[in-house]
Amino acid sequence: MLTLYHHPMSPHSRFVRLALGEYRIAAELREEAPWERRHDFLVLNPAGTLPVLVDADGVVVAGAGPIVEYLDETRGGGLSEHRLMPRSAPDRAEVRRLIAWFNEKLYAEVTEHLVMEKVYKLQMREIDGDRSPNASAIRAARANIRYHVRYVGFLAGQRNWLAGDRISYADLAAAAHLSVADYLGEVPWAEDDAAKDWYARVKSRPSFRPILNDIVRGMPPAAAYSDLDF
Repeated sequence: MLTLYHHPMSPHSRFVRLALGEYRIAAELREEAPWERRHDFLVLNPAGTLPVLVDADGVVVAGAGPIVEYLDETRGGGLSEHRLMPRSAPDRAEVRRLIAWFNEKLYAEVTEHLVMEKVYKLQMREIDGDRSPNASAIRAARANIRYHVRYVGFLAGQRNWLAGDRISYADLAAAAHLSVADYLGEVPWAEDDAAKDWYARVKSRPSFRPILNDIVRGMPPAAAYSDLDF
């Protein structure tokens, strides 16, 4: 069985968990606090970042992008229309572009701030760093997320799914980040109906159920987080 080192509020970890769910691959989840820089975890990934996947044969893959590419190459070949990476090179390029958009740009502008300031700092000990939330970072995230919601709405309004006719890794990457912000009640869904409708479709998929069941100790989710008809 595969082992995934993750944190329940890490959007990159959620991205991989959604991919595993879509491919119906069982994995043992091991929660990791990356700020602790635990020795055994650093042996697996010297960068100290999440997620990290360990395959049954001992292969270690670090980082959301490399992990989903690894899953596609090792498990996706026989899945036909259920494969999350398209067959044509131009379509694959578009999926990869959007993965980078959400995992890099959306993360840097929104979810990194929200998770660090509203979740990780509450879980850190005094010796792990400054635990005071940065109000400026949270305000920036709240301003930036409106643009990203509208971009998701633009894509969803032009296509059946974000990258084309079929669901792909692009949808899972976007949903992973927005689900973290949604847990914290920080997604302005009224900003764009197309984005909200798209998210409702992704949220209703079986792969999303474990995500919706995540509960951070001492921090319950926003009221509509697990509501499929929000």
